[in-house]
Amino acid sequence: MKLKRLIFLILGFLCLGLGCVGVALPILPTVPFFLLTVFCFANSSQKLHDWFIGTQMYKKHLESFVQKKGMTVQTKVGVIIPVTLLMGFGFFMMMRANVVVPSVILAIIWVCHIIYFVFGVKTIHKKA
Repeated sequence: MKLKRLIFLILGFLCLGLGCVGVALPILPTVPFFLLTVFCFANSSQKLHDWFIGTQMYKKHLESFVQKKGMTVQTKVGVIIPVTLLMGFGFFMMMRANVVVPSVILAIIWVCHIIYFVFGVKTIHKKA
């Protein structure tokens, strides 16, 4: 097995594990880890890639984004809230320790994150 495929395989399983933990733990964002899982599995094993895109986790969190380049409002909120809570906690802890420059950088990253998900990712409306 080529080293590149092995590295992608290991990263794929690591991202899959973190994404699964993120489903139950609101601190970890699920969608980015699942996106990385799809990417890593596609570059390591077609069989694993096909298996992952057939799972319910993929269909619930990523299928609409990958196929239609958009997300439902519920999925967007499911991404934004945990990331906001995690970044807010980090911001609070840094400000409490008077660490200003990294706090400002984190705030800018958070604003860019919100702008991207609100305006950059197309909103898909569910059919009634």
